[in-house]
Amino acid sequence: MNNHKLACPSSADILDDLLSQPDEQVVQTMRDLEGDIIVLGVGGKMGPTLARMARRASDVAGITRRVVGVSRFSSGELRQQLESWGIETIACDLLDEEAVPQLPDAPNVVYMAGFKFGATANPSLTWAMNCYLPAIVCRRYRNSRITAFSSGNIYGTVAVDSGGAIESTPPNPIGEYAITVLGRERMFDHFSRELMVPISLLRLNYATELRYGVLVDLAQQVFSETPIDVTMGYVNVIWQRDANSMALNSLVHTKSPPHVFNIAGADTLCVREVCTQIARRMNKSVTFTGQEAADALLNNARDSYPLLGSPTTTSEEMIRWAADWVMQGGVSLGKATHFESRSGSF
Repeated sequence: MNNHKLACPSSADILDDLLSQPDEQVVQTMRDLEGDIIVLGVGGKMGPTLARMARRASDVAGITRRVVGVSRFSSGELRQQLESWGIETIACDLLDEEAVPQLPDAPNVVYMAGFKFGATANPSLTWAMNCYLPAIVCRRYRNSRITAFSSGNIYGTVAVDSGGAIESTPPNPIGEYAITVLGRERMFDHFSRELMVPISLLRLNYATELRYGVLVDLAQQVFSETPIDVTMGYVNVIWQRDANSMALNSLVHTKSPPHVFNIAGADTLCVREVCTQIARRMNKSVTFTGQEAADALLNNARDSYPLLGSPTTTSEEMIRWAADWVMQGGVSLGKATHFESRSGSF
């Protein structure tokens, strides 16, 4: 599929369809996998379209399997939407150690649970969700393979001209959130070795679509003619469909000790240049504050592409779509990424 030729989606339904459309590699992954798939923490920003992609790819591959989404489901609307897409849903608080053993067996686990926004205000919950919960899940699914989401935030900032952190870059987390995400990885690593659980760890920077994401944050600021701080002057983004594809493909590359993958777009974007492009498209004026620092949170995923697939959606396309979506009044999740934070506070 060549997204570059497509116009900006005109509705959330069309967007969800686009974000969950599987390519041939994902279809082949679903053929190669045996058994059901359970997505823990399906209620987050990426979970619904990832689960739907797994469902659609399995159907195209002619594979009969359950795709199960687990969340607390504070929104009944989301649960109905998932079920309309053929995804079974289970309401569960994953920190409830009596409830987790009642979840169905599944040979394939996608772990998307975590706590970021509000981490500074509620550090104890941050540690429980990001460090304690992986132990519960690893014990419950010790006979499964697990793909677990992490974050490129664990690397801390690296020099802009470095090309971004690679998987062998030593972690240097900034702030309590990033420290607990490294703790999440360490717990998965421990139980992978202790219980011989095959695991993939996905260090993601930053998935974006049109209802949230770095580019949406910037487009909204440009549209409202809010001055833009460029101190965190460079960033990686990856279209959510591409991130979903890479995550699902990682299920066939789990191992013990865990297989670590960076997930990111191919380009390092300059915030100043992105905002200038958006302003030109919107016919808006844009002003900047601060000066670009010599380092930024940057993630290099080049070593992941041969196994997990390369991004198919270009930066130019994502920038244009974000601008058009904001101009047409497209729905927003109202959740800023705070990618510009250099203190690690969220």
